[in-house]
Amino acid sequence: MPAKSLLSGQRPAAGKLLCAVDAALTPASPVTDVTELTTLATAAVTAGRGHVLGTSHAVFPNGAVTLVLILAESHLAIHTWPEENLIAVDLFSCGSIAAERVAGELIAALQLADARVRRMERGALLR
Repeated sequence: MPAKSLLSGQRPAAGKLLCAVDAALTPASPVTDVTELTTLATAAVTAGRGHVLGTSHAVFPNGAVTLVLILAESHLAIHTWPEENLIAVDLFSCGSIAAERVAGELIAALQLADARVRRMERGALLR
């Protein structure tokens, strides 16, 4: 990651991590309102000591949402499948962010059920 893309005072971390969450949506999951979803995702990233630099989203005809938060530490992507009551969250980090904290905050804020959180180190072959 080029130094100029980092926030002032940050240094790139050696570890790269993918934290993936697969879960079931519930009737109370606030995932159809993109503004609320963005607010909750941003709060989760902030709770994990991450820094949101920008956002982008798409809403599909069936009500599915894809939301991407560009982070100083990399990115967070949320994809929903309302017709299947599914949500997938991918947090890729190449910086010092508390990925499990972000995942836990999102699971609670989005009122998800049957959440599975997986952690995978990335870039190991390149070291």
